[in-house]
Amino acid sequence: MSEPINGAQPTEEGAQFSLQRIYIRDLSFEAPKSPDIFRQDWQPNVNLDLSTRQKALTDDFYEVVLTLTVTVKNGADTAFVAEVQQAGIFLIKGLDASAMSHALGAFCPNILFPYARETLDSMVVRGSFPALMLSPVNFDALYAQELARMQTAGEA
Repeated sequence: MSEPINGAQPTEEGAQFSLQRIYIRDLSFEAPKSPDIFRQDWQPNVNLDLSTRQKALTDDFYEVVLTLTVTVKNGADTAFVAEVQQAGIFLIKGLDASAMSHALGAFCPNILFPYARETLDSMVVRGSFPALMLSPVNFDALYAQELARMQTAGEA
């Protein structure tokens, strides 16, 4: 599977993007107030923390890890904390530096997010809590915001 990424200018050989593998790197679920939490009126307050990281592997292979941490409180009590590190190995080559940064910072996390969302939902349901239906995330917008923040701060 080889396709251009968001208008990137391919090198002489042409740009290549190929998903090699998707896997769970780490998985955690804690329900510290169980079983008492199940006897309370359910008025959840959901907090989602999201982060990504990338690592160059050998040749043109990269690992991208998307971490989603959901903390749900019911009143003052923490009902549960669920976290997944959804990872993927991608073959990416023939992109200029800007396009490579966008591919690793937005395009790859976009691919990983549905897997992470499904994993979190499944874990939460198995913990006997209502389904957790996370809204889609616009990684392109988050990437653009981070670039703007870095430019404002004078970072490279």
